[in-house]
Amino acid sequence: MRAFVLSLLMAATAIAADQQTNPYASTYQPLPSRPTVIRNATILTAAGPVIERGAVLLQNGKVAAVGQTVNAPADAVIIDGSGKWVTPGIIDDHSHLGVYAAPGIESLADGNELTSPNTAEVSAEHAIWPQDPQFDLARAGGVTAMEILPGSGNLFGGRGVTLKNVPSRTADGMKFPGAPYALKIACGENPMRVYGSKGQAPATRMGNVAGYRKAWQSAVEYRDQLKRWRDQGSDPAKKPSRNLQLETLAGVLDGEIRIQNHCYRADEMATMIDISKEFGFKIASFHHAVEAYKIRDLLVANNICASMWADWWGFKLEAYDGIRQNIALVHEAGGCAIVHSDSADGIQRLNQEAAKAMRAGAEAGITLTPADAITWLTINPAKAVGIDKQTGSLEPGKNADVVIWSGNPFSVYTRAEQVFVDGALLYDRNDPSKQHKSDFMIGILPEVRR
Repeated sequence: MRAFVLSLLMAATAIAADQQTNPYASTYQPLPSRPTVIRNATILTAAGPVIERGAVLLQNGKVAAVGQTVNAPADAVIIDGSGKWVTPGIIDDHSHLGVYAAPGIESLADGNELTSPNTAEVSAEHAIWPQDPQFDLARAGGVTAMEILPGSGNLFGGRGVTLKNVPSRTADGMKFPGAPYALKIACGENPMRVYGSKGQAPATRMGNVAGYRKAWQSAVEYRDQLKRWRDQGSDPAKKPSRNLQLETLAGVLDGEIRIQNHCYRADEMATMIDISKEFGFKIASFHHAVEAYKIRDLLVANNICASMWADWWGFKLEAYDGIRQNIALVHEAGGCAIVHSDSADGIQRLNQEAAKAMRAGAEAGITLTPADAITWLTINPAKAVGIDKQTGSLEPGKNADVVIWSGNPFSVYTRAEQVFVDGALLYDRNDPSKQHKSDFMIGILPEVRR
């Protein structure tokens, strides 16, 4: 208990220090937890082979031990996991919860600032509605963290932010401490359609690429201006004027902000890789990427993840060549394969989406195991988002983001029974008191009769 209190004090001190330089710093603090041991369960660590009849110790908000047996503190809560499976919490690296909140009406459609092809200056964190009831539904599906991205109507849609899936009054109270921002980029039909229909650029794929290159060139010049100013003594009177749009792009060039790139076609993904090399930045993941299988060797060579659906395809021409074996083929090639949602419904059953991808791979003769598939839902999205040092696998020292499933998580009959975030039990399928409901769902409380 003393160690837990000390960790809270250290977290509060870090938050206070961060807020002096960042007015939008995370104010998240772990909820109270108790030492907990889960025993006799089938454990998928996302860091190695399955552990049969294994145990996990959660202590002070961290995974303290995992293996065939663990030593439990005298005051630990003991959970018998017989017949159950334990995994890291699911991480969705492509979500719009909070920015396209429920109910899905115009006044809650905050995901796309479609006033310019380049809106890199906006940030999803400034539109997140913490009362969105879809956060609670996602938690019931085993989701403990998600990256909230702007939409895909712009060449540069703005910054994305990573959240812990915890109840909070503010977006800052959900922000994953230390997680880097994302920059959402979109290629292909979406920006062409949005701006071409207005008689504006871009109206073609040529225009898309020209728009990217023009923006990155301006960002290089802005970054170099700032560097010269620092090298010359940082005189406040000579500091270049602040430009929020170029500040985001320069953050990408400096490696502080990660590119999450909406892109369907293989040829366009290859073009985006060429652009990244021209201007010296890295793409973390291609999202949707229905043709990733065509360039899976190129993705591996450039250490780029692919965040994919199990079976969405054909709903527009650039999605026509999608195949159900896409995820399995990227995985087989040694790539960073991810199952993402891009859907308030899909995020509730990402384990089933992964199961569909497993089945498609098996039908194509690709051998896949639950130990493989769990990486698509946990450690790989953590890598793409930039939080894999903190979460995404059950390893000592990592955050105790854990799900206890009623059975094999890749069965349609299985449900998440208990969900822990930093060791705190935030969802229990069998305990209504551990099933948070947002203020919006509760509505206006009835008058209390005396």
